[in-house]
Amino acid sequence: MPSARVITLTPSVEFDAALVRKLNQMGPRYTSYPTADRFDGGFGAAQYRAAVAAVDPAAPLSLYVHIPFCASLCYYCGCNKIITQDRSKAAEYLGYLYREIGLQGEVLGSRRRVDQLHFGGGTPTYLSDRQMDELLATLRGQFAFAPDDEGEFSIEVDPRTVTPVRIATLRQQGFNRISLGIQDFDPAVQQAVNRIQSYEDTMEVLQAARDCGFRSISVDLIYGLPLQSVASFGPTLDKIVAARPDRIAIYNYAHMPQLFKSQRLINSVDLPDAETKLAMLGLCIERLTAAGYVYIGMDHFALPEDDLARSQREGKLQRNFQGYSTHADAPMVALGVSAISAVGASYSQNEKILSAYYQRLDRGELPIARGIVLSADDLLRRAVIGQLMCDFELDYASLPLPDGVAAADYFADALERLQPLEEQGLLCIGSKGLRVKMRGRLLIRNICMAFDSYLHAPPVEGPQPARYSRTI
Repeated sequence: MPSARVITLTPSVEFDAALVRKLNQMGPRYTSYPTADRFDGGFGAAQYRAAVAAVDPAAPLSLYVHIPFCASLCYYCGCNKIITQDRSKAAEYLGYLYREIGLQGEVLGSRRRVDQLHFGGGTPTYLSDRQMDELLATLRGQFAFAPDDEGEFSIEVDPRTVTPVRIATLRQQGFNRISLGIQDFDPAVQQAVNRIQSYEDTMEVLQAARDCGFRSISVDLIYGLPLQSVASFGPTLDKIVAARPDRIAIYNYAHMPQLFKSQRLINSVDLPDAETKLAMLGLCIERLTAAGYVYIGMDHFALPEDDLARSQREGKLQRNFQGYSTHADAPMVALGVSAISAVGASYSQNEKILSAYYQRLDRGELPIARGIVLSADDLLRRAVIGQLMCDFELDYASLPLPDGVAAADYFADALERLQPLEEQGLLCIGSKGLRVKMRGRLLIRNICMAFDSYLHAPPVEGPQPARYSRTI
């Protein structure tokens, strides 16, 4: 029986610009393993039902609801979204979403407890108050939600689309965690990415969330956007540190116009070069750690008393398609176009195109387009990568290894690939597991890649599409 994870962490991370510069490469973000590019169309509703049948029917659920609509286009965005001012489209979408909720209820069983709920997009607050009330009532009619002081019910908010009154309404509707998209307060940068958002309005929304009793307030920033520099980004960081949100996510902008059409509207000559981006990353780490934030990993920082930091200290932190989580071990059922579920030994993704999503539901089918059933090896490597991403440690004794097989033998190839990284001071390889050093934490994706059997499989013939962003 695998033992419980026991870890020790300090809230620091070491920034070594030369090392990052040397080792930066393309690689997965590991919101799942296997990664979503490994899903295939042979997975459908039958496989999903089998995965549901294999998990504990009393296990609390995590729900994700995707609202794809936005009123305006942010040029940098790589999310699955629909830009429209026609609000009737949201009404039509909700009608189909309710059908999917009903179908999922038939598969999952009625009144399953929900400990975690997350609304993402798109812009979830594209929905009106009435529509949000109706959607939440439909969900509560199908599922039994945990009490407010036990459950985590979060929503992503574009501060440009809400008022303090709307924030109070969201809290009354049951949301107790909120994430605010900011990206950058610099007016020139905002103009370059078509997202004009004043500091004053944003802070008014943040303060309203605090006044209304949201238990956790998170903000999103992006470095590497057009016209950004170390000098221009510093004032944004100062404003964020002064506002002191509970969590801060600072993402590296990945310019991939071949994948995301909206990014073709960005003038590539305005993008900061690699050295400037590296310096901006160093500035972010310096400012936030000096302000008392804990580096959680993979772009995320949190105050020491926040649940993410506490869960990491206790060895309970998890990771899923929404990022770091305290409930990611629960079966995650995702609703809406393009949404990805993680149930038992499976991942499944809904149709990405709205018309195809509607067509499946018109036929009375779950709108699953593709997915994957995880092998025993996949599950084992998922456990390894999850521990490394969340704990910066790997305890061999906690792994579900085959009987009589030592971890050093099972992962001999991966450990060999890690030796150069150990020699460069990123981690320590011991007889009982691995420990990532402070200077290796920023490069945790590189370390995890050593265990990814799909990355190291024989290459497929012909040119391969660019699948991943850079690890830093």
